[in-house]
Amino acid sequence: MPTMGALHKGHLSLIGESKKNCDLSVVSIFVNPTQFSPAEDFSDYPRMIDQDIEKLKNIGADVLFLPTKDSLYQKDFSTYINEEFVSAGLEGKSRPHFFKGVSSVVLKLFNIIKPNVAYFGKKDIQQLKVVQKIVKDLNVSVKIVGVDTVREKSGLAMSSRNQYFSKEKRIELGLIYDALKVGETEILSGTSNPDIIKKSIKKALLKIKNLKIDYIEIGDTQNLKSLKTINQSAIISLAVWINGTRLIDNIEVNL
Repeated sequence: MPTMGALHKGHLSLIGESKKNCDLSVVSIFVNPTQFSPAEDFSDYPRMIDQDIEKLKNIGADVLFLPTKDSLYQKDFSTYINEEFVSAGLEGKSRPHFFKGVSSVVLKLFNIIKPNVAYFGKKDIQQLKVVQKIVKDLNVSVKIVGVDTVREKSGLAMSSRNQYFSKEKRIELGLIYDALKVGETEILSGTSNPDIIKKSIKKALLKIKNLKIDYIEIGDTQNLKSLKTINQSAIISLAVWINGTRLIDNIEVNL
C-alpha cells in the first residue's frame, strides 16, 4: 500500500483488504515531492508519522517502509515514467506535473518492495487507472486492486487534506458527494446529455460556501475519456477548490 501518510480510515481499508488476502502487508509512507508543483502544498502537507505508526501497529501491518527523499531521488536522478493516454485529462490536465511524479515513484516502490499485489483507493480513480495501465504496458508483475472509497458520515470522501477543515466545514463538504449523487440520479433516469448533467452537479456544488470548481467530467469507466452521450456505464469525476485546498471525488454509475 503506497501512501503519503496522515493515515485515515481510507488507508486502513486498503491494509484491511491486504490482511484478508495476503500473507504479508507492507505500507510505504513517502510524501513524494515530484508530484507537487511549486505552487502546491508540499511543505504544508500533513506529516503525522508517530500517529501513523501507532495506527499501523493497531491494524496489524507487518512492515513499514519509510524512505527518505535522498534514498529515492539521488542527486543525478533523471528518469521518469510518463503514461500518455489515461493521464491526459482530469488531474493530468489541471496538474500536468502530477502523474509523471506519481507514476515514477510508484514504479520505484514496486521495484524495491516487489509486491505480488498493490492496493489503491478508488477515490483517486484516475491514479488507479494510470497505475493499472503502466503495469499492463510495462509488464510489471503485480496485481493492482482498487478499493472502494471510504467516506465520513457526511459523505465527504476520506482524504489527508480533510484535516485542513473544521468539523463544521467537513459536514458541509458532504454536499460534494450529494452533487455526485445528483448526477447519478439524472443518468439513471435517462438523461443522456452530459452538459445537462454537469449543470445540475454544478448547481448542487455551488451550495457550498467559498467553493470553486476545477472540473466536472463524465467519462468512460475504463479510460475516463469524456463521453459525448451517456449511453453506457460512466464515472463522474470532479475537482474543487475550498479556501485554497483542492479536493477530488468520483462516483461510478452502472447502466
